[in-house]
Amino acid sequence: MTSAPGGRDGGAPDRGNPMHATEQGTAEFIARRSCGPGHARSALGLTLSSLGMGSYLGKDDDAVDALYAEAVRASLAAGINVIDTSINYRHQRSERALGAGLRAAFAAGEARREEVLFCTKAGYLPFDRSLPPDPHGWLFRTWVESGIAQPREIVSGCHCLAPRYLEDQVARSLANTGLAAIDVLYLHNPEQQMDQVSPGEFLDRWRAACVLLERMADLGRIRFYGAATWNGLRIPRGAPGHLHLESLVRAAREAGGDRHRFRVLQLPYNLAMLEACWEPTQSVAGRSIPLTQAAAELGLIVFSSVPLLQGKLTRGAPDDLRKIYPGLATDAQRALQFVRNSPGIVAPLVGMKSVAHVAENAVVFHEPLAPAAEFEKLFSRYE
Repeated sequence: MTSAPGGRDGGAPDRGNPMHATEQGTAEFIARRSCGPGHARSALGLTLSSLGMGSYLGKDDDAVDALYAEAVRASLAAGINVIDTSINYRHQRSERALGAGLRAAFAAGEARREEVLFCTKAGYLPFDRSLPPDPHGWLFRTWVESGIAQPREIVSGCHCLAPRYLEDQVARSLANTGLAAIDVLYLHNPEQQMDQVSPGEFLDRWRAACVLLERMADLGRIRFYGAATWNGLRIPRGAPGHLHLESLVRAAREAGGDRHRFRVLQLPYNLAMLEACWEPTQSVAGRSIPLTQAAAELGLIVFSSVPLLQGKLTRGAPDDLRKIYPGLATDAQRALQFVRNSPGIVAPLVGMKSVAHVAENAVVFHEPLAPAAEFEKLFSRYE
């Protein structure tokens, strides 16, 4: 089993608590599924699937809601217990659809709450169900006139990390999903803040957010928190918007002590975006190293987003990728297997809003990963 850092204090989460994923529950979930070697990943003191379900794309309508609710149940049946969304995905519809699907699965005995790692995000100002005729006016009335956020706290008209706002978002996500607790609450693209504030001011805002999220964890509303980024953790040091992970961890430690709950990262990684595992974009103790290595040294785990680059990598795979994974039939499967095979990645998170896509993607669980030496030789061709 692949290992990754442990829980709040380096150990396992509480046993038997049905409010969130537990060590025993997640281990039992994976044990009941007949998946191949390499599928079970040890992270956060839990046993997690080597593929996660995402929920970013799709129209904001009832038909897509129904597809996601059905797909999350199919994902559980296939052996996937990492579920990822965001409050702003499809104007809060994705959270609600996944919540409905999970509750139905729990009620039907298809899975238990303690078997599933449920992750969502906060940071972007969400609409509600659909885009209103006057988007800017709606956002101002909903978030500013209500007193939930101050104008100076909102960046680029759409992004906020203020503690009062984040507390509101946690409450809304719990209401949307019908869950008693969120396993991982990501701050969504925190680097967006540096569009308008200095790096120093950004760190102050990050630290204040960490203080709030530590309190949310103490209250049992969330279990862990993290950063889900697009550019910040993979762009070169010195580039505008770069996030220095060591500094983020230091601020979290100032907020929560050595037992802080900042434990999870999410960023793009795929055949076309290789920086997370292979480019030295981070520094720890003065050494230049890749993000995944920095995360491991600092006690965090890493999930990868856009493993199929929103569909662009579902065709045209190079021949050497076909050779290294001879048992896979589609280029989408090969692209997912490449990410599953990469060092330092717990699981790729792939959007799946149809049962057919779940079935196609789950095939990778049953095919062996390439040996490390063979995989590194493959990667050298992409440098």
